[in-house]
Amino acid sequence: MKRVALWLVSEVGEGEAFTKEALREAFPGVSQVDRRMRDLRDFGWLIATNREDDGLDSHEQRFVKRGDPVWEPGRATRRSGTTAIGAGRRREVIEQDGRMCRSCGITPGNPYADTDEAAQLDIARRKVLKPDGTKVTELITECKRCRIGGKELVADLGRVLSEAAALSSIEREVLSGWMEADERQFGRLEQLWSDYRSLPEESRAHLRKQLGLG
Repeated sequence: MKRVALWLVSEVGEGEAFTKEALREAFPGVSQVDRRMRDLRDFGWLIATNREDDGLDSHEQRFVKRGDPVWEPGRATRRSGTTAIGAGRRREVIEQDGRMCRSCGITPGNPYADTDEAAQLDIARRKVLKPDGTKVTELITECKRCRIGGKELVADLGRVLSEAAALSSIEREVLSGWMEADERQFGRLEQLWSDYRSLPEESRAHLRKQLGLG
């Protein structure tokens, strides 16, 4: 895994695509080198396939972003209680989550607003507090931006001002009220929908069952 990480950094480069054949040729005789590379995801490495990046062929992957420097002493120790997420389980979670980021709703390949950056989906571990007080970790689909934060985002004040100027008088009055209070009060249904939408599928299914939806 450490050697694969160094190969990605030194030979492929962030943002660049590579083929499965190139990976195997770089490590002749190494068994399950694909799985060694997938293990890097547990250390914050983002590696996309054509499921997350529509610009890739089925035999290609993209080195999106490096994570922890696993080649450094003590950095390749798997976090306590975590296990690798297999490709089959990864596909299952993404399908259950509607092939979209459960935090912002974007789907793979679609550009973020006002950017040319295409969304890429990955699996995150979400802590869930159960009704009996126990805390468990469930899997949920999130895009790269929601998972690692918006460090590269640039606020576009000009766009915000233009959109505000185009509001109707009623919309402007509502927005002004939110601004004066510095908060927006959601109705009970709106809040419940938002909470439901951001739950992992296992917990969403629990709520659906409670409401008699199967």
